[in-house]
Amino acid sequence: LTVITAVIGTRFEPQISIMSFAGYKQWIEEGDTVFVYMSPQQIKPVTIKSGTSTNNKHGEFAHSEMIGKPYGYSMVCKRTQRSITLLHPTPELWTVSLPHRTQILYGTDISTVIMHLDLKPGSIVCESGTGSGSLSHALIRTVMPHGHLHTYEFHEERVKAARQEFIDHGLGDYVTITHADALTDGFGVENIADAVFLDLPKPWGALETAKRALKKSGGARICSFSPCIEQVQRMCAALTEQGFVDLYTCSALERPYEVKDTILPEANLETPMTDILAADVPGLHYTRPSGDAREQYIKEKHNPKHLPGVKITTARPAARMPGHTGYLTFASLPPGL
Repeated sequence: LTVITAVIGTRFEPQISIMSFAGYKQWIEEGDTVFVYMSPQQIKPVTIKSGTSTNNKHGEFAHSEMIGKPYGYSMVCKRTQRSITLLHPTPELWTVSLPHRTQILYGTDISTVIMHLDLKPGSIVCESGTGSGSLSHALIRTVMPHGHLHTYEFHEERVKAARQEFIDHGLGDYVTITHADALTDGFGVENIADAVFLDLPKPWGALETAKRALKKSGGARICSFSPCIEQVQRMCAALTEQGFVDLYTCSALERPYEVKDTILPEANLETPMTDILAADVPGLHYTRPSGDAREQYIKEKHNPKHLPGVKITTARPAARMPGHTGYLTFASLPPGL
């Protein structure tokens, strides 16, 4: 009883980590990266600094007033009475708002890559090239806290920018970024990687070094992203030549659905449509015209929306959907090869 009383009487304080893309905390503090949400198409990352403000079409928002607020807080501009929402950073938000240094992978392709590479906490991954860091952020979150990402980029300025972003986002302990060309310099590691991701114009040129980086104990996977089918054909031939198995190529397309209420007209298989429209229908509150206006009236009202019906909720594919981004080719390295 004494032990139970001591436990019940003890106050447990939640462990709040620093702001990071790899963890969560409740309150906004000085120096945090906060994603300012205005609309699904307008999300902007800002660094909180006292004495400064964020200006957008919704108004001016002082950073000093953001400090101490919880993530998810809706902040209203006193002048315009319009609001923004302050969101905690995630790799998904970074993908849709990052500064583009190169073309990037988006959520649909990123999730496909992580699933087919069988990544999990503790995995070791090699990536070439880093680009704008969209995929890198998602890979780091997947493999942490005990895994690691080795990412390579041949463009020196991109390396500097990405390295600083990793540090600012609290991910520096989980990633090593190297200024190198995987085609000529290789990956610099051997027999440790659970997976290799290649986003290169000629990925087959880096296949031998990628093979050396992959672990030989079994379960190692490789993925190549290529926009053209000719690249896929050549990469598949090279994978087969190097002894890789279970080759699989796919193109991930997102098909959004629109959910909305609509009126389904009641079917009347006995009475002609013209007779229905010409008559007074109870509940529609209109008066039947006469004379020359009658034919025009029937023509204008020959629309199911003007008839009694049943309100139902429908789901249908959107009229427009994102198109082709690239082909993802996956393969496995047999044990001991």
